[in-house]
Amino acid sequence: MSVQVENLEKNMAKLTVEVGTEEVEKALEAAYKKNRSKINVPGFRKGKVPRAIVEKMYGPSIFYEDAVNVMIPNAYADAAEESKLDIVSQPDIDIVQIEKGKPFIFTAMVAVKPEVILGEYKGIEIEKIDTEVTEEEIDAEINKERDNNARTITVEDRAVEKGDMTIIDFEGFCDGAAFEGGKGEDYPLTIGSGTFIPGFEDQLIGAEIGKEVTVDVTFPEEYQAKELAGKPAQFKVTVKEIKIKELPELDDEFAKDVSEFDTLEEYRADVKKNLEEQKEKEADSKREEAAIDKVIENAQMEIPDLMVETQTRQMADDFARRITQQGLSVEQYFQFTGLNRETFLEQMRPQAVRRIQSRLVLEKIAETENIEVSDERFDEEVEKMAQNYQMEVDKVKEMMGEAEQKQLRDDLAVMEAVKLIKESVKEV
Repeated sequence: MSVQVENLEKNMAKLTVEVGTEEVEKALEAAYKKNRSKINVPGFRKGKVPRAIVEKMYGPSIFYEDAVNVMIPNAYADAAEESKLDIVSQPDIDIVQIEKGKPFIFTAMVAVKPEVILGEYKGIEIEKIDTEVTEEEIDAEINKERDNNARTITVEDRAVEKGDMTIIDFEGFCDGAAFEGGKGEDYPLTIGSGTFIPGFEDQLIGAEIGKEVTVDVTFPEEYQAKELAGKPAQFKVTVKEIKIKELPELDDEFAKDVSEFDTLEEYRADVKKNLEEQKEKEADSKREEAAIDKVIENAQMEIPDLMVETQTRQMADDFARRITQQGLSVEQYFQFTGLNRETFLEQMRPQAVRRIQSRLVLEKIAETENIEVSDERFDEEVEKMAQNYQMEVDKVKEMMGEAEQKQLRDDLAVMEAVKLIKESVKEV
């Protein structure tokens, strides 16, 4: 295998990779073996047709796609390592030549880690963050606890009001026909929660139990089901049940029930103390974010689009894994929010850019300040990981390859760079 590297503008590079004919032949043979059980030729038993016969009947190209899929992963990995480039994106592959008896040639467009020119990063000035806790905030926190301890009461003598918890049956129609995914039974819906399409919940206010009502809505232009996007629809809805919350009295008995304190005054003081701690913690995060934003603003870097696309996809995949763990599919999420994958990725792009910028400037600061992570600090972090995973420390270390260990050390150096910035921040 050979690789040629062409450095392009905007921190992009093109790798031209050539795989020798011997490897091509191995890949074609592997593709043949993978597919021979599916090939039927008169006069031969299934799975026993010689490769030469298959290629004569259908042409050698019948195996090209599978052969390419065999060759590219290893060839690209070897080429990326040989190139010595600091690649920060998934490759954009283009096939140049695939032909029996000839070398396999492909190109891989990749983003290369941008060079960062730092500006000022010590003594950064940020706007002072207010951490005072107001009486209104204390009241709001106590009311949350009252809400958590409220009794649920069924209401039967009135129509739906805003804030009611309802159980509904519904069926949606577009152009007079029912559409897929538009029907539900015994669906719990809190009026005013914004769970459904805009306008749906408001039109249920005044609906009576057991009586069908018609709700007219228009699907958002960016709705995930393209056949419904921007179209008017009607829902036939029956409210089957109405429930409300009855809040507990705000007195000493309530304080005893929800806390370790005997009086409402003591409980209120504790709520204030906890809010102050929470606000200070949030303020610390805001200071860090504001300071890093300033450092980014003062720095110079040119981020390639392919790097942003890769980061955006990774963040979207992480999000999908998290909501799946919570029992919600990505398709359901798109249906509830009216988004589709394209608009979702577009919304996530600014976050991806900021994450890249942040990482780049912090890595550059760590390099500039010669921040090194001691073995003791590294071991301390591995011990934390072992505790989190409920594993032996030695076992965690065994599972970590050189790349993972380097990544952990880099992450710890970045954390030290953040600490350095924060220690010199000036609030004005």
